[in-house]
Parts: sequence; structure tokens; C-alpha cells
Amino acid sequence: MMVSLALLLLGALAAVVAPRLLSRADWREREPVVALWVWQCVVAAVLLSFALSMLFSAAATWASVRGHVFATAPEGVARAYALDGHRPWSAALAIVLASGGVWTAAMLTREIHRSRRRRVQRRRELLVRSPVLPGEVPGEEPLVVLEGDKPDAWWLPGAAPQLVITTAALRRLKDRQLDAVLAHEEGHARARHDWLRHCSGALANGFPQIPVFAAFRDEIHRLVELAADDSASRRYGHRAIALALVELNEERGVFGPAPAADAELPQRVNRLLSPVPRLAPGRRLRLTAAAALVPAVPLIVALVPGLHALG
Repeated sequence: MMVSLALLLLGALAAVVAPRLLSRADWREREPVVALWVWQCVVAAVLLSFALSMLFSAAATWASVRGHVFATAPEGVARAYALDGHRPWSAALAIVLASGGVWTAAMLTREIHRSRRRRVQRRRELLVRSPVLPGEVPGEEPLVVLEGDKPDAWWLPGAAPQLVITTAALRRLKDRQLDAVLAHEEGHARARHDWLRHCSGALANGFPQIPVFAAFRDEIHRLVELAADDSASRRYGHRAIALALVELNEERGVFGPAPAADAELPQRVNRLLSPVPRLAPGRRLRLTAAAALVPAVPLIVALVPGLHALG
């Protein structure tokens, strides 16, 4: 039972402390890809802590679960976990955590279903505005041009991602700016940023009281845009993608004195026009390796009694 409580406390501590520590990191905007990796590892560690706590609580409550968990363990390892004597509390904890796991799966399923429904609806609207010519297959072309008075460009995720751009955007964007926009959207599609958004949204909507999940969703939406900006700027330059963002959003009032929507766009443009040097490769490697070790912490906590018994 003590291992279950330790894992539960570890997950709760990480859920509260991790967002505060990451919010103080001064390298997030310089290395958004590394920051995305760190956030994923932290959230994985929190979920793994709760899952392992549920597993050991269930093992303390039901002999059948205990038999499966310790089926291949040497004699004496199960006794080292002291699973007897706390059955009512263990059962309650196991049921609560299992319910949380089922709720998480339900939220993720709902998020994917809603996203798929929105994507189907947008593709239907796209076919109405840009009908398929004889001999063409719907969704086959990676680039779709729409007649429109407002400059705009967006991508439709899916098995065959499509970039949609209006004729007004084509008129306003110069060649290099248009290439930068294409590279930006290709960066989203290549990195499958839509899946990160689905997962972060499902966790935040399912557990709004847990700080790490709300912060994960907010940071994901910001960092994926920065990562796509960097992907485009490495190929076509910071200035090209910055000017493209200005051209596409200038008429929306985003860059006014008090922008109401898309307030992060001016910050993205300023970041591109005043680039800060990236971290040294060694530091990037250390941050990546350290983040990869974070999910190992709950595993180590879970294995300590067994390793002690074997030692």
C-alpha cells in the first residue's frame, strides 16, 4: 500500500510543480521542439505514476490481480510490497484511479470523434467551394486554391493532409513568403501536431482541476506554432515567414493596439524578426536526455521494494 501512496503523491506533486518549473524556463521559445518533448515526458510521468498506483492498489485488493502482477517474480518479492492489511483503502483507490483511466480514454475518444466530424464537415464545405473536376479524386491534391477576398491559409489534417489557400493570399504573398507558408503547414503535417492537440485537449477537458493538463494544452497550442515557424524559417529565412504572417493577418486587427484574438501572432512575428540564437547542441542533448528519464522515476519508485528484496 505504501508504494501505491508514494506513486500517487509523486504523480500529484509532478502535476502541480512541473508547470511552474517549465513556465520559468527561459529556453522554451528558443527550442520549441525540445520544449514539446519535455512536456510530453512530464505528462507521461504523471499518467504512469497514476497507472502504477492503480495497479498496486488493485494487486493489494484482489488476489487474481496480484497473481498476474507477480506471476514471474521470485519468491519474497510480493511480500516486500506489504500489500496485505489495507484492503478497503486499496480497493477505493484502485476504483478511483481506474475510473480516471476510463474517463481519460472516453475524453480522448470524444476529442478524436469531434475532430473527425469537424474535418469531414470542412472537407464537404471545401468540395462545395472548390468542386472536383472530371477525372479528379476528392482529397487527392495536397494543395487546394479557393476563390476568396480575404487572405488566408490553413491545413486540413488527416491521412492525406491538404493545404488550403485563398486567391487573395496568393495575390498578397510573394514567392518566398508563399513557400514559407507552405513549409510552415508542412511542418505541422509532418510532426502530426494534430495528435498532440487532441491528447492535450482531451486531458485538459477531462481533468480541468489538474494544473499540468491545462498548462500542457495551452503550451502545446503555442509551441507547435513556434516549431512550425522555425521549420519554415530554416528553409526560407525568418523574414519570409514573419512577413507572410503579417500579410495573412494584417486585416484582422491582430497587430492593433489591443488585439482581441490571436494575441500570440505579434509575439511570433517579433520572435522571427529578432531571432535569439539556439541552444548549444550539447545543452539540447542534455535537456532531451533528462526529459527522457522523467518517466523512469515512477518506474524506479515502483521497483524499489522488489529490488531491495532481491538484494
